[in-house]
Amino acid sequence: MNAGWATAEPTPERLMKLPSWLINRTHAVSYRLVSEGFAAVDSHGYHYRLLAALAEFGPSSQAALGRSTGVDRSDVVAALNELADRGLVKRSPDAADRRRNTVSITAAGRRRLTALDQVLAGVQDKLLSPLSAAERQQLVSLLSRVLEHHAAD
Repeated sequence: MNAGWATAEPTPERLMKLPSWLINRTHAVSYRLVSEGFAAVDSHGYHYRLLAALAEFGPSSQAALGRSTGVDRSDVVAALNELADRGLVKRSPDAADRRRNTVSITAAGRRRLTALDQVLAGVQDKLLSPLSAAERQQLVSLLSRVLEHHAAD
């Protein structure tokens, strides 16, 4: 038996051979590291995801942002309120539908996104420290293939 992660108790070998179990345990470590990294700079994962989508795809509706980032609609509104209060995004009436707002990233939002990219780079280094650069690329490639395969599920 191997030592369990985050516990002094041993982990059964049959669990250690299950990719799903290993992915879940790794997710727990990853989630903790990302949460701690963002908390240290007064931010959240939702903030990063929304800013990244706006920077890459341009102005968007709140609903489209939720779909592209996997953030629930009610959480999108709360996170965008926080980002708008900090001057990182702005809302404007949609020219095609005045009942809807279009959200865009501000210059301050782009600077904040760059700072959050640096936080995440540090988290990736800490999380993947036992792996070489080539192994990290291979891991990303393999995980991407698995996710792409199941994207239609």
